Amino acid sequence: MSSSKPFVQPGQPLNDFLQTFWQRMVDAAEQETPDYRHPPLPLARIKKVMKSDPDVKMIAADAPILFCKACEIFISEITARAFIIADSNKRRTLSRSDIAKALSKSDQFDFLIDIVPRDELPFPASVGPNGAKKTGIPAKGKQKSDGQPTSPDLTETNGNTNSKEVYDQLESLLNPVGATERNNIPS
Repeated sequence: MSSSKPFVQPGQPLNDFLQTFWQRMVDAAEQETPDYRHPPLPLARIKKVMKSDPDVKMIAADAPILFCKACEIFISEITARAFIIADSNKRRTLSRSDIAKALSKSDQFDFLIDIVPRDELPFPASVGPNGAKKTGIPAKGKQKSDGQPTSPDLTETNGNTNSKEVYDQLESLLNPVGATERNNIPS
């Protein structure tokens, strides 16, 4: 899906981008001769995702290739939409909040509401040994007898889930204790 011209130009409005983006995708799909031996995304992973649906019994040989192309276009569109957001904020680097904001601007991405937080939480700069951010503020939650905090209480008094605390806990799960230390050790 390589082309000589970028998908989106700096300062380009979203409506102009969408019209040119989809026309370029259609043109590229009509002219492309895909390399089935070396797809841009791993076919084994795509098959695994497809088989995660209990209703799927067998998968045709061409289905993962088509799914791969759809994923490639999906990733390109979200990336370009996030670039438009970053460019409007005079930045050239995409952040999680750019992606979240780009997804929130269109109803067609509502199926991602459980995956991508809509309230643009900043990505924590560093994670402490107990999974809390290193800010000098103790993590919410109960204290064990040895002084270590337990997992935070994720429900508020009215029964609603506190999304910030859920997000922080997910971050601590994604960045396990010792993972950052292992990555910083010189070889």
